[in-house]
Parts: sequence; structure tokens; C-alpha cells
Amino acid sequence: MGFAEQRFNVNLSILFTELPLLERPAAAAAAGFTAVELWWPWVDSPTPERSELDALKKAIEDAGVQLTGLNFYAGQLPGPDRGALSVPGEESERFRANIDVAADLAASLGCRALNALYGNRVEGVDPAEQDALALENLVLAARAADRIGAILLIETLNKPESPLYPLVTAPAGVGVVDRVNEATGLGNAKFLMDLYHLSMNGEDLPSVIEQYASKTGHVQIADNPGRGAPGTGTLPLEELLDQLTKAGYEGWIGLEYKPGDRPSAEAFEWLPAEQRAAH
Repeated sequence: MGFAEQRFNVNLSILFTELPLLERPAAAAAAGFTAVELWWPWVDSPTPERSELDALKKAIEDAGVQLTGLNFYAGQLPGPDRGALSVPGEESERFRANIDVAADLAASLGCRALNALYGNRVEGVDPAEQDALALENLVLAARAADRIGAILLIETLNKPESPLYPLVTAPAGVGVVDRVNEATGLGNAKFLMDLYHLSMNGEDLPSVIEQYASKTGHVQIADNPGRGAPGTGTLPLEELLDQLTKAGYEGWIGLEYKPGDRPSAEAFEWLPAEQRAAH
């Protein structure tokens, strides 16, 4: 089995970032990939101009790639922020303003997965208050995702790199998934299983896969240490993806790793060219 059995997409917010945003879909296609995913590209604006949205849509369509995942507005990412939906005040309002904008962009491109980063803990704010706000906003996001036939993803990050982010274990992430599904009755909230973040947290990855594959809507990979391409670290990624397949996971595998000191197009030598197109 191994990598040959997987459906990969390229995260254009961490790979090909040496290129302007609108050139990245074509670069991924030139490297042999047929599917891409994105963090929210406009870090300063949850509601960019229609012309900007249309330009990105055209770039993706012209490249002939499928957008398979899109983040809701998450603040300065990359940067100090890890989401907006649990942050009271202006950031929560920005997230809410973004919900339908992101959902409509996703719908226009046939994208069926929307990722909502939870947001950091805020000094001086009761965590219970933040969690209540988060649930309110995630319910809104789940309903918007349902409107376009999409799933809502909840992601676990890692504590060393995101010390203020509260979801730093698989059970914590899945717990939020369960609460959102209970609140909406829609069942479209799913776990985003990022094997790099989970390994950075020291979790037992085979056990996580065994327990939570059935609640997982998307998987992302990078090697550890270093968050580089598969083979640059010590994670047995082929074996872990095989286990996911055997556990019934049939979704996308997002390549969310750093290319290192080289052009992104050179960071895929671990994956033969004929295995890059989705099948």
C-alpha cells in the first residue's frame, strides 16, 4: 500500500509560498498535483473585495486543480494567531463576517471541507467564556458548511509551537467535534487529524488512528522533527497512512509541510510523479 494508495492535495499556504498567491495553483499543477487546499489567504480581511475572490477562483480553475479544503478566517496565520472564533470582541465578529464569504467561495469551487481554527486563550478572559463563544460560532460555521454540502473541520495543534491554543490533544479536538454535532444535530463536524501536530504533542499515533479514524474528515502530514517533507524526519508516515486506510479513512491527505531551503517544486521527490494526481 503506502503512498501509492493515497489521495494527496498540496497546501498552498505553506508550499509554493515563494510565488504570489495567484501563481501557486498552476505551480502545483505543473508539479503533477490535481488538488490543493488553502488557509484563509487574506489575513487582514475576512471580507475581501469581490475582485480578489474572483481572481483566486479563476486562478484555481485555470490551473485545472480542485480546491478540496479552505480555512475560515483565522487572524494572522502564519503569525501570532491560531484562529479567531473563540476570541471575544472584534476577532469573533470578523470570524462571523467571514463565515458566508468563505462558504460561498468554497461552494463556487466545489470545495467540501471548511476548517475552523479554534483560537488562542486570551489573558484575563475566563476559558469557559471563550469555550461558550467558540461553540456559538462553530454552530454557525457548521450550518454554513451544511448549506453548501460541506464538512466542518476542527483541528488539534501542538503545544510547543502553539502554547496558548487549548486543543493540543486528539481527545480535546474530538470533544469539540462531538459538542458541535450535539448542538446542531447535523453530524457534519469532523476531526482534522494532523499527524505532525499530534506527534509534536507526544501522542501515540497508532492509538489515535484506531480511536478516531471514524470521526476524521481530513488528514494532514509533515515529518517530525522539522515539519519537512516525508523522509526528512523520523515519522513512519507510510505505515500511519496505511493504518488510516485500513481503519476506513478514504479522504484527502493534505501535504502541509515546509519545503526547506529549496524551491517547493523540488520538495516532492519522495512521491513519484505518477502518484501525485488524485485517483
